[in-house]
Amino acid sequence: MWGGLAAGLVIATVTAPVGVSGAVFLLPVQLSVFGVPNPAVTPTNLLYNVVAGPGALWRYRHDGALRGDLARRLVLGTLPGVVLGATVRVFALPGPGVFRLLAAALLLPLGLWLFLRALAPARHRPPPPGELVPGGLAPRTLTGLALAVGVVGGVYGIGGGSLLGPVLVGRGLPVARVAPAALAATFATSLVGATAYALLSFLSSGEVAPDWWLGLACGTGGLMGGYLGARLQPHLPDRALRLLLGTLATAVGALYAAQALN
Repeated sequence: MWGGLAAGLVIATVTAPVGVSGAVFLLPVQLSVFGVPNPAVTPTNLLYNVVAGPGALWRYRHDGALRGDLARRLVLGTLPGVVLGATVRVFALPGPGVFRLLAAALLLPLGLWLFLRALAPARHRPPPPGELVPGGLAPRTLTGLALAVGVVGGVYGIGGGSLLGPVLVGRGLPVARVAPAALAATFATSLVGATAYALLSFLSSGEVAPDWWLGLACGTGGLMGGYLGARLQPHLPDRALRLLLGTLATAVGALYAAQALN
């Protein structure tokens, strides 16, 4: 319980300023440190997001950063996707070997993307009138992208927002605008995804239900860490945070790839 609280606090403090809930980094801690069985790690991650999310969101809302329709469009796309992803995870991808490959396939590109964007940050420009995202990404395209990411997030247990964040920042949006919207999408989809896994546990004989006590402990730490990270965002160097997140994601992804291929 205390270990989960500490892990959630540290992870959320580092990741909340860039719109990542931290569940993407909590997964290897669950598997390697706490010994959570597959596929229970995925709903436990979603439970962490549900408990931890309000901390950062409350702070962003208090600062006036959580406004506009970007969050609404992300949520509309990721919500149906996370339910489909949960179903795929339970009935099609129960094995740890396949799961490690999937984790590596997600973490490596995410880490490299964050790392490269930190080394060569995009020049931000305000979006043209009537265009939600700079660079020609239409609102419908954004919703479709959110749907696809929701499926992947439902399989992996990260809600989806932490994958959308780097993509949107790469398209030209500033982190200060993307972070609150990505965390809002992560919270909403994680709530739906955790409920889906709880219902699917009645239809599967495997370890499908979340590890409730560990998820609540990590989430409580994430609740405090998320608030702290969101409060510190204006005072933290954006480039250094992206380099740190990119390095961590790439390292963990490489580790899972090596374990799955051995």
